Amino acid sequence: MFKTPKSVTSPKKFIIGQNLLEELSTYTKIYGDYTYVICDEFILEHAKKEAGKSLEAEGHQSKFVKFNYEITQEEIDKHREEVRKSGANVIVGIGGGKTLDTAKATAYYEHLPVVIFPTIASTDAPCTALAVIYNTDGSFDRYLFLPVNPDVVLADTKILAAAPTRFFVAGIGDALATYFEARACYRKNGDNLVNLKPSLSGLGLAKMCYDTILEYGFQAKIAVDQGISTPAVENTIEATIYLSGVGAEAGGLAAAHAIHNGMTAVPSLHRTQHGEKVVFGLLTQLVLEGAPKEELETVINFIKEVGLPLTLKDLGLDEFREEEWRQVAEAACSEEDTMKNMPHPVTPDDVYQAIITANALAEDYQG
Repeated sequence: MFKTPKSVTSPKKFIIGQNLLEELSTYTKIYGDYTYVICDEFILEHAKKEAGKSLEAEGHQSKFVKFNYEITQEEIDKHREEVRKSGANVIVGIGGGKTLDTAKATAYYEHLPVVIFPTIASTDAPCTALAVIYNTDGSFDRYLFLPVNPDVVLADTKILAAAPTRFFVAGIGDALATYFEARACYRKNGDNLVNLKPSLSGLGLAKMCYDTILEYGFQAKIAVDQGISTPAVENTIEATIYLSGVGAEAGGLAAAHAIHNGMTAVPSLHRTQHGEKVVFGLLTQLVLEGAPKEELETVINFIKEVGLPLTLKDLGLDEFREEEWRQVAEAACSEEDTMKNMPHPVTPDDVYQAIITANALAEDYQG
């Protein structure tokens, strides 16, 4: 009988430290001599100066291009065309999750190596062989599954700790769900993010991610409030970017991210961070699972401790409209999404009822 293999996949290199931007050429030169850099607007000039100096010192060409705020197929196609025109032979992404996914997708379509440099620790996107594509209105379009992970991921703790605390905490929220989704997928023997079966190593890394953020997350958040990096910050970044990314990819996603994807269609939540919505998706998943009170309280108390939004109102919802949230539940149960990795069958009505219950629980614990 044919048995689908299990997997653990990871970036070829994950480097964590400080002052990595000014050493960019150290990590690109083995792949090419013309670097095409997709960069968030806020760091564009700084990146041109620091990374550009590094590339110039190697005698390499570079082109820095501003990311246009949303990862759509149109944005990807625009960068593909620019890459071909320039003759670049290595792609670099510098910025947030959508910028990095755009770099990964562009590199995939153009068959080029990619170096990833996150400027915020808001998601585990840097390490995954996955890009999340959105429609022009900001709603979820599809997952783009990539055949390989990024060649290099550079986590500069000095830059990541200097970003607004909200982004850092959102990354903690995204990582908080990793273990619970991997656990669900492992129990179901569902499909992980490379369409293979979840491995014991993936589940173990996901559990290590959970344990690490519980241990260091609050202390790290306090340090980031001051704009400084400490060992707790470094440990938390390793958990939110690497352990969460590899743990989710090898372990699989389940209800929390499926519900997040459904929530992208709610207009009043468009400014809500990915990890913030994932946290509410996690609460809903725990309700769907009938999680023990002790486990639920541990998660909720941690959410409160690090200052993540807890209720739908906290997330920015203007008004609860049943029709809108029925659509969220329907989208979360799409055959194309990861709800199917839950250990038991889940219907859109189950999800809708769990959303209402999770919000009521959150309001009760908020006190």
